[in-house]
Amino acid sequence: MQNDRLIIGVMTGNSMDAVDVVMTRFGADKMEDVAGLSVPYSAEQKRRIDGLRQKVITQKISAEQLVHDDEFLRIHEEYVGGVAAAVNQLCEKYKIAKSQITAIGFHGKTLDHFPPSVAQKKGENPYTTQMGSAQRLADLTGIPVINDFRSALIQNGFEGAPLAAPHNARIAKIEGDGCYFNAGNTSNLAWVYKHQAQISWDAGPFNEYVDNFMLRYTGATMDLDGRYGKKGKLLPELLQKLFDYGRDYYEMQPPKSGDPAYYGTEKIFAEIEKTYGVPHRSTQLFCDILHTLEYFSGYLAAYAVAQTPERILMTPQFILFGGGWKNPLCSAGFQNVINGKGYVLPEHQNLFAALRKRLGECQIKYSAYGNFMEARLMADLADHFITGQTWPLPELQGKKMVLGKIRRPQEQKVDDYLSAAARGWQKN
Repeated sequence: MQNDRLIIGVMTGNSMDAVDVVMTRFGADKMEDVAGLSVPYSAEQKRRIDGLRQKVITQKISAEQLVHDDEFLRIHEEYVGGVAAAVNQLCEKYKIAKSQITAIGFHGKTLDHFPPSVAQKKGENPYTTQMGSAQRLADLTGIPVINDFRSALIQNGFEGAPLAAPHNARIAKIEGDGCYFNAGNTSNLAWVYKHQAQISWDAGPFNEYVDNFMLRYTGATMDLDGRYGKKGKLLPELLQKLFDYGRDYYEMQPPKSGDPAYYGTEKIFAEIEKTYGVPHRSTQLFCDILHTLEYFSGYLAAYAVAQTPERILMTPQFILFGGGWKNPLCSAGFQNVINGKGYVLPEHQNLFAALRKRLGECQIKYSAYGNFMEARLMADLADHFITGQTWPLPELQGKKMVLGKIRRPQEQKVDDYLSAAARGWQKN
């Protein structure tokens, strides 16, 4: 017990539904959760942060400009203050002295992500922009904070996302090899064989269209239990339009990393209104559109699986985690397409037939470690930093690289509002 480390992991995610906080005990071959909680965001907080994200993306704001923007500074303070309050609440609720906690692993909120796989095609420089001052969080909690896990990857020519594969591989020692599939605002997957991550990549939008559709037309943040989607039917022509819109990214060969900036949510909704009129939740059309958006979430996840390179050894088991799978329409769409029972676009029939032949009969289950998976991932990253270990991403191919930076309470001034590889980092 003497060498064990208590680490808090924090994740807010692209969906911005809640601050997820987990306290995990690490040691030799040990990783066990001690406590956890989620503090929901209000719809208004979600709108403010999403508005900031849209502003950063559309106006192509650099890090230098952003840290002098009054609106950004107000939203940043509210955001980090909320994260600190959640951490403090966790410690108080479970009566754990902060002196016992080694560190906090903090991801921050991604405002824009532009990896090499996309940047090279456009002839531009890659970057990744997360907001969230580790120094401010350390000052507010009294606990050292480790963050900025993506910047070193981007600055050395790697994708910087997804980060989960080594954490999935660790869990595979208990839950078995296969495809570990996370569904949140964006979905991502990792193939694990013999407890080693072979490849991982971002599949594309999952909750993004569904949750924003509900927020836009009802004020609710999600279609809870598929309430509206269950009443609808699939619109094949809309499914085709959804795939066509993101085709350039979806058909890009893995590994690759994505961002909500690629999803064109407002353009998608404008096209829906142009084709069908403004959807009203009292109508059948509203339910049909939502049903199709939910089916598309699962469909796109299955399409990503079908893109798995031939060199990858596929154990026919899917281990699902992440809040997106709680929507029964999304999860049913995925399972039906994987098993050859769902509707498939004509252009993809041969692709999915080949996948079923390659996979054979497969098992689909939910991870017992699914609760707080992404927050625990941040704790695991922090633990690797503390112990000086490389985070063994498949894309590193054995290269040694310890990810993250540390700030301690009251040690420095608050000057780390953004990740080091935020837009414009090359000038520095």
